[in-house]
Amino acid sequence: MRGVNARGLDVRIRFPEGLGALDASLRAQIKSRLTRGAISVSLRQSKSAVTEGLAIDPTQLDAVLAGLDKIQDRAMQMGITLAQPTSADVLAQRGVWPTGGVDAGDETDAMITALEADFGGLLDKFIEMRAAEGAALETIIAGQLQTIEGLTAQAKSVAQDAQAGAPDALAQALSRITNAASDIDPDRIAQELALLTVKADVTEELDRLLAHIDAARALLTTPGPKGRKLDFLSQEFNREANTLCSKSNSTALTNIGVELKVVIDQMREQIQNVE
Repeated sequence: MRGVNARGLDVRIRFPEGLGALDASLRAQIKSRLTRGAISVSLRQSKSAVTEGLAIDPTQLDAVLAGLDKIQDRAMQMGITLAQPTSADVLAQRGVWPTGGVDAGDETDAMITALEADFGGLLDKFIEMRAAEGAALETIIAGQLQTIEGLTAQAKSVAQDAQAGAPDALAQALSRITNAASDIDPDRIAQELALLTVKADVTEELDRLLAHIDAARALLTTPGPKGRKLDFLSQEFNREANTLCSKSNSTALTNIGVELKVVIDQMREQIQNVE
């Protein structure tokens, strides 16, 4: 039994022919305990002939050998050369090696019963493995959230410094424009520059990033499946980082935005493995 990341729950069961009756039962057990992942369950069946103590049926063996002899004679009459059958070929013929009177259908039913009873233990171990992996992922994601919080604080500091110098920058820009084009209305220019300054304000994006960090941390400590909610939150993280970069009017803020996007993308990859 193995599982990889997936948007929902996709169960695939591959068993040898004759064991199809297990499919519905095992799917029900899986769906009752798992909610996310591409889960595959497979079984390989092999039978080995044990030579010691074989119970050969002499009558059936003689009949098979006589039949093979007739086939060889008929083939020779028609000019066809056949390979000599091996002892394993003879042993494989029906009835030569009796199964002790146990019907094949009874054997299959017994195997289905045993496998169905044993599957609960396999599923327990699989869930234990996922829980261990989930604990490791929680640590990784918590560390990434810490990094995002630190970068957001840096961005906030850079943005506040930019806002503190905004009036002087606006006055200097207004002076340059009015000196270059004296026929333009200074008030109109001031309005346009002020509007650009407002559009460049990233306070809301940074506040939303901090709110998303709090929400993600709360989800990590909430019992039950949380992968889809975390995935949705990671999309919101990415949206705010993109807006931060698009609004940025400084190299420092742009660099922080790019770092944020890298960490958010790494976190989103990890979240894909959370149930």
